[in-house]
Amino acid sequence: MIGSLLIVVPTLNESAHIRAVIESLLTGAPSATRLVVADGGSTDGTQDIVLGLSLNDPRILLLHNPARLQGAGINLAVKTHGTTAALLLRADAHATYPPDFIAELIAEMQRMGADSVVVPMQTLGPTPFTAAVAAAQNSLLGTGGSAHRIGGGGRFVDHGHHALMRIAAFRAVGGYDPAQSHNEDAELDRRLAAAGHTIWLTGRTRIGYVPRDSFAALFRQYLRHGEGRATTARKHRMRLRPRQMAPLLVPPALVAAFAGVVLSALHPLWLALAVPAILWAALCLALGVALAVREGRSAVLLSGPVAMTMHLAWGLGFLKRWFQ
Repeated sequence: MIGSLLIVVPTLNESAHIRAVIESLLTGAPSATRLVVADGGSTDGTQDIVLGLSLNDPRILLLHNPARLQGAGINLAVKTHGTTAALLLRADAHATYPPDFIAELIAEMQRMGADSVVVPMQTLGPTPFTAAVAAAQNSLLGTGGSAHRIGGGGRFVDHGHHALMRIAAFRAVGGYDPAQSHNEDAELDRRLAAAGHTIWLTGRTRIGYVPRDSFAALFRQYLRHGEGRATTARKHRMRLRPRQMAPLLVPPALVAAFAGVVLSALHPLWLALAVPAILWAALCLALGVALAVREGRSAVLLSGPVAMTMHLAWGLGFLKRWFQ
């Protein structure tokens, strides 16, 4: 037996998902399990749902997370309810989990002797718009080849979507940075690796991710993702990979394109400044068409504009935070 398990689900207004998440996780959980919902002040009934479930299952606990950030909530749950647990499972509310999810993670940890087992993530598209988001996020167009998004599992990595972790390793590096709202998982992985802890990307199970359902929500999400990555990169003096560098070129390319259009009133040659932005947009739209043809769904044609939204927002967020 590898030890007792603490599951922590950070939430903020997740009434549409929280019941299914809790029920699916506890279905395959070992007997020595405690599930803590660290809620950041939901106003949509999330807390009422959790409290209702806890009346029939003492393993379920609701914890108020005054800091509202996911990392801070998980830290608080470990401190408050993880004193006797050996393992920590971080489970996001905006996701779906297969019945054997926890069993496969624990088996992988035992088999590989890893300190952390991370999982591939596949975006789901139940509506026409989210189908376009899923097509983009599950492809090179939207992820640039991130290992836990389109790469194969079954190898040690430097980062992946957080799932199971030894609490001893989590505590040894100080847990999540409680002030970092996004990219806090990659920042923690950086400290885990620096301290000699191993991170295994499993290929035996995965989670399904439910994406944002509008361009505005997607833009806000990726803006924060970019800000979080900039925080991690500056904190650890990291070199960005090509897939992370590429979106940084989008905001200046669009600025140059706008300037070229304005200056073309003086001379048409200024329009050459718009060429990089035009090529980027054309590539995204063409790849979106290719994805739509491959999947046979007209809704997936939006994956090109979706990818453009993701690239622009991530690049803006990174540059904003970096120069702050």
